[in-house]
Amino acid sequence: MQTFRSPRSVLNALMITLLAAYGCSAFAQSTFSPQVGQPGKDVIWVPTSDRLVERMLRMAKVGPSDYVIDLGSGDGRIVVTAAKQFGAHAKGYEFNPDMVALARSSAEREGVSDKAEFVRGDLFEADLSPATVVTMYLLPSINLKLRPRILKLKAGTRIVSHDFDMGDWKPDETSSSDGGTAYFWLVPAQVDGPWQVEFQGPVAKEKMEVTFKQQFQMLEGRAVRGDRLSPASGALNGDGIRFEVGDGDKGALVFVGRVKDAAMSGTVRLLDGSQQTFTASR
Repeated sequence: MQTFRSPRSVLNALMITLLAAYGCSAFAQSTFSPQVGQPGKDVIWVPTSDRLVERMLRMAKVGPSDYVIDLGSGDGRIVVTAAKQFGAHAKGYEFNPDMVALARSSAEREGVSDKAEFVRGDLFEADLSPATVVTMYLLPSINLKLRPRILKLKAGTRIVSHDFDMGDWKPDETSSSDGGTAYFWLVPAQVDGPWQVEFQGPVAKEKMEVTFKQQFQMLEGRAVRGDRLSPASGALNGDGIRFEVGDGDKGALVFVGRVKDAAMSGTVRLLDGSQQTFTASR
């Protein structure tokens, strides 16, 4: 005799087959719904609004050539937006395995799995070296703990944080949107200490030693030029540098250039208003 099975019994059998094939944990994972305020390893989860996500990525001028790393990536919205809307390759580090699975599902649903990667891991152990942009929504204490590592990244690396700053490392730009605040920094080149500067003067080549005291992107210092001691001050914009060396009542020499490893080069505006090239080395 042939046995006819009801639609419900067929559905139940199919569910049993799926559970056997993929495991109960995978099925439970697919129904995971994050709750605002749920505890995590280092912070509670509070999502960044879509409008502020877009604002953060625009502040960092994210584009197809960028590699974005999001620390504490949660449901993956920053990573997915960076990939889908801005064309970047992006990677999120998240400790909660359910959130990682949710983020991967989102990337697949939005068609950016090839550009959006999610890793379950501790954000303090994340490899930041490939990043051109780092995004975060953490806490002030965690930002400060991460700050030494961030400052060692390549000069010009762009950093954006939702709501929390970096202590006495003042942001290069601040923007408020949709009830939140985004802070933006460029990692400055490291120029602390003495530099030997050469440039063409009005009559002959001139040399001076400029010693900088660096406080993040701000510079103070002094210059020894012959038998004269002059004040120096300036600022960094990633690997870009601008500094002035005073010359008493006559005014100041103004240097504008770029830093590359242990060298600088650029132009200097002399006291008479003319412009010459300069080079500098440690």
